[in-house]
Amino acid sequence: MSSPAHDSLTIAAISTPPGAGGIGIIRISGSASLTILQTIFTPANPPCPLDSHRLYYGTITDPAQTKLLDEVLVVYMQAPKTYTREDVVEIHCHGGFLVLQSVLELILAHGAKLAEPGEFTKRAFLNGRIDLTRAEAVIDILSARTRKGVDLALEQMSGSLYKAVDRLRASLVEIRALLETAIDFPEEEIEIADHQALGARLQDEVLIPLKKLIIQADSGRIVREGVAIVIIGRPNVGKSSLLNTLLQEERALVTSVPGTTRDTIEEYIDIHGIPVRIIDTAGIREDVEEVEELGIRRARESLNRADLVLFLVDGSEPIDNDDISLFETVKHKPLITVINKCDLEQRFDRQTHQQIVVEAVEISAREQTGLEQLKEKIFHRITGDREQWQEEGCTPNLRHKAALENGLRALNRVAEGLTDGLHNDLIMVDLLECLDHLGEIVGETTTEDVLDVIFEQFCLGK
Repeated sequence: MSSPAHDSLTIAAISTPPGAGGIGIIRISGSASLTILQTIFTPANPPCPLDSHRLYYGTITDPAQTKLLDEVLVVYMQAPKTYTREDVVEIHCHGGFLVLQSVLELILAHGAKLAEPGEFTKRAFLNGRIDLTRAEAVIDILSARTRKGVDLALEQMSGSLYKAVDRLRASLVEIRALLETAIDFPEEEIEIADHQALGARLQDEVLIPLKKLIIQADSGRIVREGVAIVIIGRPNVGKSSLLNTLLQEERALVTSVPGTTRDTIEEYIDIHGIPVRIIDTAGIREDVEEVEELGIRRARESLNRADLVLFLVDGSEPIDNDDISLFETVKHKPLITVINKCDLEQRFDRQTHQQIVVEAVEISAREQTGLEQLKEKIFHRITGDREQWQEEGCTPNLRHKAALENGLRALNRVAEGLTDGLHNDLIMVDLLECLDHLGEIVGETTTEDVLDVIFEQFCLGK
């Protein structure tokens, strides 16, 4: 067995989600994994060698009470060819919570400690199996709400961001070597470190790609976090019908009685890979009872937090003062006017209310027409340029973006120093700072408290 760098204690946790299921998996990692397994596992066909990376059938028994806990499949994986680069055991139990809990408690009683959130992945990082960008990609896979989110996370897990950052660092290291050589041999400084040539190289190999990564971070944020869209309109214009139609399910109660929706209703839909949180709100009007007033208050709160507003009006009715007043309330937000009930005779005066209907989308929530046009409009308002959005590439997260922006500031000072002819010692200070910021992304210069924050985002057992 190997002795990896981070193997102080053997850890264990349930790695499958809570609740009943066909199979539940308990994972153990650390030097005592095999010993614990040999103590509690009774193979169906002894003698059992427990060869690495092979499944064995048998039972888990509490040796102190000779009590059968479950019928299982087990696999022992010898380091370093494991997720954590430590010895790892997985026990495949029946998926009931009580069964899993009893087996886990038995494992803990035999020397393992309960794993902290993300501790298995943290050990994989600390033992050098993955860099920090790949570890964070695991979070993105677990939390992804759309297929595009999964695809981007898998791309990052394959090393796309690490490779992009590594190319930047490699170029900077070569420039650093030239500057250090020039410092050591000042009589040859001009020939060794031509500032004009180094500035051009810095621009092409580092500055331009680094700025592109920062831009790509915004697309990544949208895919990871999604956007919030609030449906706003006066009562009975079809807000709940629109929500149900977008979801293709009867999520909200729909009646002809104004004020049916008394609270906000939230659900996610996928629009071209973007997780969109659609929020149906209470119709906003004056002089209502207390319960409806609470719903209207929540509607206004949701409006303040919204990334985009769908301002819904009834095309079969004339615009009234409530519509106009509500439009004045929401027009400061990114806005799409949606004219509902286009299947009915239209009484909407477009000439008089041109400000409201600029780039409006006509739909019929009842007949389910115009919805694809609405989704396209939503997509373009969120992303702007579809071709740029479709471009594949690594997508830094918020932490990566902050490090890239800090690195860019240091790099701009390097470029200015080369242009202004500053001494190489002074240029070197900013170049080393940029390298440190890039090192934060892959985990080479990341502080322990930052690592704790990152891995606390994981679920137990991962």
